[in-house]
Amino acid sequence: MALFLISQLLFMGLAFAQTHGTAAEAKALAEKAVAYVKSAGADKAFEEFSNRDPKWVDKDLYVFAVKTDGIVLAHGGNKALVGKSLIDMKDANGKLFIKEMSDLAKAKGNGWVDYLFTNPQTKKTEPKSSFVIAIPGSDGFLGVGIYK
Repeated sequence: MALFLISQLLFMGLAFAQTHGTAAEAKALAEKAVAYVKSAGADKAFEEFSNRDPKWVDKDLYVFAVKTDGIVLAHGGNKALVGKSLIDMKDANGKLFIKEMSDLAKAKGNGWVDYLFTNPQTKKTEPKSSFVIAIPGSDGFLGVGIYK
């Protein structure tokens, strides 16, 4: 019986790992997206990100792009956000996480921002972390987030 329970827990852990991206995968996708913006141009890249082109979606990972003033340029999770300002958006603890992402991209070029966000799969507010990276030569940044 104990062996059965252990095997079930391992299987559930593998299932979770297969549907959720890792921090390394998120960072790699964000870096790939920045390189694509530089090579293909922002308009083409942002359209592909927002239309969930399969090369920009991996498990629950997707690319989003935001101007440093908070205006969404592309969003692979919710295309309806494109054109909207999210600079004043707060998480469940009152953290201005989009502003923090913007400030981080401007100050350091890239890094991780932790916040709480509703997971569309579980419908629960969960800890999330997004890797953000400044888009060279622009006033924007790209990001890819993971649920922890």
